[in-house]
Amino acid sequence: MAKVTALIPCAGQGKRMGGSISKQYMEIFGRPLLAYTLDKFQGHSMIDEIILIPRREEIAYCDKEVVKKYGFTKVAALVPGGEERQDSVWRGLYALGEDTGWVVIHDGVRPLVTGSVISAALETAFLKGAAVVGVPVKDTVKRVNSDLTVSETPPRESLWLVQTPQVFRKDIVLNAYQKASRLGWRGTDDASLVERMGVKVQMVRGEYDNIKVTTPEDLILVRETVRGVR
Repeated sequence: MAKVTALIPCAGQGKRMGGSISKQYMEIFGRPLLAYTLDKFQGHSMIDEIILIPRREEIAYCDKEVVKKYGFTKVAALVPGGEERQDSVWRGLYALGEDTGWVVIHDGVRPLVTGSVISAALETAFLKGAAVVGVPVKDTVKRVNSDLTVSETPPRESLWLVQTPQVFRKDIVLNAYQKASRLGWRGTDDASLVERMGVKVQMVRGEYDNIKVTTPEDLILVRETVRGVR
């Protein structure tokens, strides 16, 4: 089977965290958050290589203090990230080797993903061409107007919270990003660009713990979860 490459964008500054360093380097039990994420892909038998996408000014630090320090031998390259996440992923896609056939895109600050979820996303993508991980919403969701009056209550059973990893056949996601660049499309996730191409994306049931660390409260949850499995 063609090579499977994981793109890990980690160029965010994490302003809502309020720390002096980027959130992906904040430590949990003496290890940076990003290292916990990379553990899952380093140890997964279906992942052949990893391309990390940090901020340009943090490449040397990331390489020394994360990649080399913790022995992440699957990291094949560190590519400088862009202004926004979509720009970073676009740069990562351009760094793919010709032998890559499948692309796994996962947030660097989503460290609680499990190997079984990664496997399920990959296996579904192999069959369908494109797959995203998500979970059904638990609460009622309402659409509101600019004046905060409710305009609609969509049926809850049709709504899912989308996470990563998101997995695509290489040509599908490359074509989507190329068209997005040409036409100025901006998407809230990678799959939204693929969907605009008319490609069907298959949803894969994930886990509610697979959170993206955005606030200090999220970091507390990750710390307690890691503590529970130590």
